[in-house]
Amino acid sequence: MKRQNVRTLSLVVCTFTYLLIGAAVFDALESENERMRWEFLSALRDGILKKYNITNEDYKMIEIVIIENKPHKAGPQWKFAGAFYFATVVLAMIGYGHSTPVTIGGKAFCMAYAIVGIPLGLVMFQSIGERLNKFASVVIKRAKRYFGCHQTEATEINLMMATGMLSSVIITTGAAMFSRYEGWSYFDSFYYCFVTLTTIGFGDYVALQNDQALIHKPGYVALSLVFILFGLAVVAASINLLVLRFMTMNAEDVRRDEPDDSHDSCEQALNGDIVALNGKILAMGFPDQTSICSCNCLAHSAAMASQFPSLALAKRASV
Repeated sequence: MKRQNVRTLSLVVCTFTYLLIGAAVFDALESENERMRWEFLSALRDGILKKYNITNEDYKMIEIVIIENKPHKAGPQWKFAGAFYFATVVLAMIGYGHSTPVTIGGKAFCMAYAIVGIPLGLVMFQSIGERLNKFASVVIKRAKRYFGCHQTEATEINLMMATGMLSSVIITTGAAMFSRYEGWSYFDSFYYCFVTLTTIGFGDYVALQNDQALIHKPGYVALSLVFILFGLAVVAASINLLVLRFMTMNAEDVRRDEPDDSHDSCEQALNGDIVALNGKILAMGFPDQTSICSCNCLAHSAAMASQFPSLALAKRASV
């Protein structure tokens, strides 16, 4: 079996195993807490219904009003500042779900906007990531020269460490900023930054959603947008390195498998009278030729055909 097939099968098995392990861990960590929260909320709901003599229909209407009014705490979501924030979230494929278009025209434009914007954003972030990797390689090379290292070229490990450190700095700095402006704990802010820059975007924590921030805090809005765009570019740099590493490994496997394929094809051709290599017809029985299936057979095929044309013609004539 080829190495590429083995790697693909291994990736599938490892991914599904990872999913099963993740599901088991989340079940153990969250299911009991979910049950307790549901019991508490149910008891609280029943107490409110009895205390204020509210019917179930009225309570459901109150729920709808509260849920629908939650996004408006941030201010107008579809004025330019809020619309720009939403467009950034769409282009970056974060998808918090904090605000969504409700008109038919808005939904139609959102789909058309995403079809063009998402590939554009991916290409942009990838290109910025490549430039960041290039800049990091130059810095690493100069640093190695300064410290007198024998090997001055930046390796993939060096670049991964550099982009990893930069990503950590961005996330920790962003967590401090959001903890200050949003009033979240530092861990929750760190969690929000990680979920945002990895484009998971659960939407349980969303910045700029309180105290009319979209209107009254333009500086904070700008900082949030810069954090998202620059942070995604740095993450793209890290992903770019991983993709390049995987492509390199795949190319190496292709090169390893090619000799095996050529050897098999040559073995099959040996059962006949004539072997065609690189467009040239070669006869069997070349003198001092141990094996035409060596790694140099394609390179020497034209030369051998020119040296022994009579052998090829004689063999074909005898047939």
